[in-house]
Order: sequence, then structure tokens, then C-alpha cells
Amino acid sequence: MSFNWPALMRAGITGLRLTPAEFWALTPAELRLMLGEGGAAPLRRAGLEDLMAKWPDISGGGND
Repeated sequence: MSFNWPALMRAGITGLRLTPAEFWALTPAELRLMLGEGGAAPLRRAGLEDLMAKWPDISGGGND
């Protein structure tokens, strides 16, 4: 696998405002995640509704 180092450095140092030391300390996976690539998919309505059904808010105590 080849990397476009100039583009990655520009994105990390200029776009993410990382210092060179911070940039070079990252793994490729960490850099991809910081750049918005990879990682978990965003939560959609169906996923939210599924979570709400599995773990409903418990009413009581007057703090809701």
C-alpha cells in the first residue's frame, strides 16, 4: 500500500493543526479516523429507535 505523504501531512498538519511530532506519532488508522474516514457509521433513526426500545428511559424521581 502506498501513501500520498505530502497530502497526508498537509491534512494532518494544516487541516487538523497537528504538530509534526503529533502527526508522526499517529498510526495510519488513527489518522484516518481523525480525517473522518473509517470508524463506525453514524447513528441513523432506525438505530436510535432500536436503542430506545432496548433501553427506555425510566420515569420516576421527578428529575425528568
